[in-house]
Formats: sequence, C-alpha cells, structure tokens
Amino acid sequence: MRTSMLRRLATVATALGLSSAGLLGAGAAPAQAAVADCPSGYFCAWKTDNGSGAMYKTKASVATLGTWDNTFRSVMNRTSGFACLYDDPNHGLDGGIGVMDPDPAGSEWGGPGSNSVSSVKLVPTERECAMDAYPEWYANQAPKAGGFGDLNGDRTADVLVRDKAGRLWFLAGDGTGKLVGAGGWNVMNALTRHGDLTGDGREDVVAREASTGRLWLYPGTGTGALGARKLIGSGGWNVMNSVTAFGDLSGDGRSDLLAVEKSTGKLWLYPGTSTGTLGARKLIGAGGWNVMNTLAAPGDLTGDGKADLLARETSTGKLWVYPGKPGALGTRTLVGSGWNVMASFLAVGDRNGDGKADLAGITNSGFVSPEIRGAGALVLYQGTGTGKFGPGSPETDTWWNLNGAF
Repeated sequence: MRTSMLRRLATVATALGLSSAGLLGAGAAPAQAAVADCPSGYFCAWKTDNGSGAMYKTKASVATLGTWDNTFRSVMNRTSGFACLYDDPNHGLDGGIGVMDPDPAGSEWGGPGSNSVSSVKLVPTERECAMDAYPEWYANQAPKAGGFGDLNGDRTADVLVRDKAGRLWFLAGDGTGKLVGAGGWNVMNALTRHGDLTGDGREDVVAREASTGRLWLYPGTGTGALGARKLIGSGGWNVMNSVTAFGDLSGDGRSDLLAVEKSTGKLWLYPGTSTGTLGARKLIGAGGWNVMNTLAAPGDLTGDGKADLLARETSTGKLWVYPGKPGALGTRTLVGSGWNVMASFLAVGDRNGDGKADLAGITNSGFVSPEIRGAGALVLYQGTGTGKFGPGSPETDTWWNLNGAF
C-alpha cells in the first residue's frame, strides 16, 4: 500500500476574528462555532463548507462518528500529528483516505467537501494512516549465531528504523516491529551500528547529536533494545561528512569507526578500545572521499573473513567495494553502476541465510522495475562472497516516509 492511497486535503488560511458560541465534544449536543473556536490539541470538523455552524471535536481516534457520519464538509487539525479521514468506519482501508497535516497553531482549515468521512485516526506520522509505523522486514536465519547485523542473538539480520516522529523501531526479521526509542531521535543527524564497541558481545549504536556535534554510544542489550547512552565524543564531530561503524578494521578484535572529514575529504579510522571509547585516530584515506555520498559497512563481502567497505560515487552512481586489510583498506573494485536510484542502503550482513553478506537498498523516485517503481521500495541484492551481488529483487514497497534505517 503506497502513498497513492492517501489524498491530501486542500487548506485555506483561517479567517480570524470569527464569533464563538461554544464547542462540541464527541457525543455532546451541537453548538454554533467557527474555525477560530477549534481548541489547541484537537481535530475539529463542520457540516458547512466555510467552517461555521455546529462543530465536532476530538483529541483521540474515533472508529465511528455516529450522527456525524458522512457529514464533514470542512476540517481543522490542531494536533501535533496527522489526521487521517477514512471513507469507511473503523479506519477501514477499502475506501479512500484523506490526510491533513498537523497545524497546532490553527492557521489553516480545509475539507473533504464530499460528506464521505466515517472514521478519524490521529497518528504521529503520515504512513500510519495506511499501515504500521514501521516497514516490513523479513530475514532468514544465518548458519551460525553472533553474525554481523544480529541485535538480539536469534541468528537473523535485524534492522533499526527511525520514523518521521523521531521514534526508533527494532525489526527482528519476522515482519514485526518493536518500539525501542519512544521519541527524540530526530536530534541526531547520524546513526550507525555494526560491531561491539563495549566488549560485551552485543552490537551497539553510535549517534551524532546535530546541535552539539557530540558522539554518543548506545550499548546493545542483546534484545534489540538499547541501554543508557555514554558520551564518547565531547564535540566537534559535525566536521565529519559521514560517520560509519565498520566492525574490526584495526585487527585487534574490537570494532572501529570510520569518518570522512567535510573540508578535506580525508578518511579517518577511530579504533575501538577495551573501555568502549575511541582511541587516537589514524588517517587511512588522504583525500577525495567527499566524492562519495554513501558509505556502508555490510561485513565480509569478499570471503576473506575481514569486514569490507562499500562506497557510492555521487556523480556517477558507481558502487565500489574497498576490501578490509589490517588497519587499512585495499584496492577498490567496481561492483556496478546506476546505484543512484537508491535513496539509502541497508547493510546488515546475511539477510537470506546462505552465510554470505547481502545488501539491501531503499529506492528513490528514479527506481523502475517490472514489479515496483518509485520511492520507498526495499530491494535485496544477494552477496556472492566474491565482492559482487546478484540481481536486485524488489521485496516490499513499505519503506516510504521514514527518517533513516540502519
């Protein structure tokens, strides 16, 4: 189910200074009101095209509208989330769905204009009008436990997803999602994971705070959730264009971090330490890395037992693999061209259970295939163990309207 199901309601500027004669709560008797009377935190509706007369209001989702069924002509959404207006009762998806953006200030009102609304849902993100807050993710069990990308120890590659409301979701590979961060994650402008930085055998998450440039470590708990964060970079990390958790590159058995400097294009290795902090950085790329718009660490792509790096070239869309060497990167080889049709990559190890690291891409509007076209589709590329991938296989089109996946 894609965005084509959702119709955005047209709005007009609110006419200020309209008279008020009272408000209407769900189930209460109608009162004469106007758009200026819709209270903060509520969704309001009227039976007239100009937002006058009896007013309906609610601050919670409503499965059936009773006497107000099929009467809405104009609406206002003064909540902090999206208002989903369904043609069917009980938020049914067989009919159409109208969407109204959040407008806490009450500066705009609009309307379906068709007397077709039978239920209302108030949600934090637009995608929740038509589907779950999180996308579909399925993975097969890998041959052995403790694999790259496994957050909960069940031998399947897992994913963390941030939604537009700043919540963090854990996807265990069985199609379900679990909330592991209730909000506030939108203050981070870089999120990355791969490898164990704390030395407890569990994968951890590293996040960069946009306003301060601080770098935070969120230790994995082994259940898909995250423990109390620890500061591992007191500031200055905003000078980096990208921050990528790599796995072990230095060869000491500890997970490391890679970062590209914005002003110089230099690539730096920050080795992990036994205390969960980062050691003194080492230059492993003298310059030119700013020509890449994506770095991804999928694990061992080449079959030599060492973690490798994927990099996408901005101008050409070429995807390169840089084989991992002790404390350095080897000579790159070309994976293929045309990868700019991907908005982002998911590099979470072995997704199909054959023991080889795979890659998944989340498409942008330029993607076209016989099965799926446009943005928000997940495409799986099976690793061959030789630094290459098989042809892409579109899996699901539920990856739209998100704010990052890793």
